[in-house]
Amino acid sequence: MDGAKGEVFRSKVAWVFGWIWLVFAAWNTYDLIARGSMPSALIAGAVLGVITALIFLMAMRPAIVLEDGGVRIRNPLRNAYIPWNAVDDVIVTNAIVIEAGRTTVRCWTPQTTARERARASARAAKAASSADTSRADRAVAEAVGTRTHADWVAHRITETSAMRRDAASGETSVTWSPVALAVTAAAVALVVVTIVLS
Repeated sequence: MDGAKGEVFRSKVAWVFGWIWLVFAAWNTYDLIARGSMPSALIAGAVLGVITALIFLMAMRPAIVLEDGGVRIRNPLRNAYIPWNAVDDVIVTNAIVIEAGRTTVRCWTPQTTARERARASARAAKAASSADTSRADRAVAEAVGTRTHADWVAHRITETSAMRRDAASGETSVTWSPVALAVTAAAVALVVVTIVLS
């Protein structure tokens, strides 16, 4: 189920870039059909199609969706579902890792870079050293200020898991995404057709 409803976390920059690329690809596809000449138009169309498939899979598809019964993770080619009562631990390294029994799911998005961690630490240090805040306010600023977006999402997953444990539904599963496989197959088919006809 790729179209599940719920609270969705994804990279906003990648999502916006993906939509900009789709508009660019649609315009260029129209231009290739209207004014292109074979075989160069076919080759350009294949390159455009492969890049579009990669952008869809890596920038637009990945997400973490918090549903009523559990958390759904959409990575480029696979879907994972973990009911709330099966979530054992949520760890943040450079990515969010959710552990559920013997299943470990590494989330493609949101991720944390070393630069983002350094910026968050600098923000926290600046807030903690501010002269016109109380000791308690400085402690809160330091604790919250060091959080990255991935840390915040991981905390949200842990918090929701604790609150909704009794409402959990379904079984832990990791499956191939039919949508992702169809997009990949279409890109490969486009390349094969281009090679054969060129």
